[in-house]
Amino acid sequence: MKSPCNKVCQMDPQSGLCIGCARTLDEITRWAEMTDAERERVMAALPLRNSGTEPELRPAANQR
Repeated sequence: MKSPCNKVCQMDPQSGLCIGCARTLDEITRWAEMTDAERERVMAALPLRNSGTEPELRPAANQR
């Protein structure tokens, strides 16, 4: 299973994103349980998150 993890696991308290892979804690926790479509959606969002052009995310906003 492909993963964006690059072993730099540290959460940014302001954005709620991992500074290594730009996923939320919920996305990291659920990664193995996600469908292929869910993982593809997250992977597609990562370039925007890494560039800083995606609106700020908060973990509470990303809960199911």
